[in-house]
Amino acid sequence: MTDQQLVIIIEGLLFVAVEAVTIKHLAEVTQSEFVQVETALEKLKQAGQQRGIRLQRHGDKVQLVTATEISPYIEQFLGGAISSKLSTPAMETLAIVAYRQPITRAEIEAIRGVNSDGVLRNLLSKGLLEEVGRLDTVGHPTVFGTTLEFLRFFGLPELSNLPKLEIGSKE
Repeated sequence: MTDQQLVIIIEGLLFVAVEAVTIKHLAEVTQSEFVQVETALEKLKQAGQQRGIRLQRHGDKVQLVTATEISPYIEQFLGGAISSKLSTPAMETLAIVAYRQPITRAEIEAIRGVNSDGVLRNLLSKGLLEEVGRLDTVGHPTVFGTTLEFLRFFGLPELSNLPKLEIGSKE
C-alpha cells in the first residue's frame, strides 16, 4: 500500500474509533511498520490543520477531535453549551498536574497550600486526570497525570502545546 493509502486508512479507523487508539494497534491492523504509521499520522496531522478535525495525541494514543475554533458552531448545532466550567481550584490543580506530571497529591497540596482531595476526585471523575502509577517510596503514593480528555477539553493536540511557563519575579 502507498503512503497516501495508509493515511486514508488510518483516518477512517480513527473516525470510527470510539476512543483513543494506540499507534501499535494501528500498525497491527494496517499490517504496517510502526515508523510508517508515525509518518502517516504526521501527514494526517498536517492535513487536519486545514480542516474541521485535528489529530490529538497523548503518549502512544491518538484520536480525531473537532477543531477548537469551531466549538461555538458545534454548540449551536447540538443545541446548547457542551463544555462545563471548572472552578478556580480545579484549574489550579489541572495546571499543576499538566506542568509537573507525574505528581502526587502531597506535591499538589504543597504547591497549592490546601487539601486537594475533593478537587482531585472531581477531576478524576470528569476524566481530566488519571492515576498513572505509584511511587516506590513509603506508602506508595499515587501519581497523577493528564488524559486525552484534558487535551480535548483545552483544545490541545498534545502536551507539548501547553503555553510555556514564564518563571521569574514580577516587577
